[in-house]
Amino acid sequence: MVDLLAITPHPDDAELLCGGTLIRAAAFGHKTGILDLSAGELGTYGTPEGRRAEAERAAEILGLTARMALDLPDARIRNDEESRTQLVEAIRELRPRTVILPYFEGRHPDHRVASQLGYDACYLAGLKNFPAAGDPHRPSKILYTLAYREHALKPTFVVDISDAFERKLEAIRCYASQFDGIKALGELYPAEVPLYDLVRIQDAHYGSLIRVAYGEPFYTRETMLVDDVVSLPVSSF
Repeated sequence: MVDLLAITPHPDDAELLCGGTLIRAAAFGHKTGILDLSAGELGTYGTPEGRRAEAERAAEILGLTARMALDLPDARIRNDEESRTQLVEAIRELRPRTVILPYFEGRHPDHRVASQLGYDACYLAGLKNFPAAGDPHRPSKILYTLAYREHALKPTFVVDISDAFERKLEAIRCYASQFDGIKALGELYPAEVPLYDLVRIQDAHYGSLIRVAYGEPFYTRETMLVDDVVSLPVSSF
């Protein structure tokens, strides 16, 4: 069972999108996990077996409590009854309080579908009469990642991952079959710098929005609550 669960389509997605946040959460004493919906078997580089081994090494670096994988087809993930049932059972087993999902728009169809599939499964997992194994459980919070988007929204909030960034990058480097020598990332056009440098540039940009070295951006559909406006961080000047 975990407190924070990232549900993403392929091995390496969570490391790129929210690896620093997972590291920070574990440092706070929360149990963290990743649920990979597919094995990434249609990836241009590497093999499913190799990516599985890379994912295991990355999980150790991130300090995860659990890493699970469903067997949904890469590049053909569907928000259908069978997929929802499998994901509901995984959510009921892991019982997260907070779930991180890909943003609901994007270039890769798996990311768009995984976002809606994850949201629907989180809701259905709480219905006691939904026909799936496990006791009912519904996460209380859904967060959407915003990193590596060409036309990104203004984040609802940014997590300071300054102290966790180098470990995040170490976890990403576990996926050498995918990233060594690559010069493109997500919806960003290819640049004349290695992918690892693009990660640093992106996280430095979002960190600058909250006046820190590195950050990871998130979006929530619901409005955030503030108790004390006098102690709000990030200076306006």
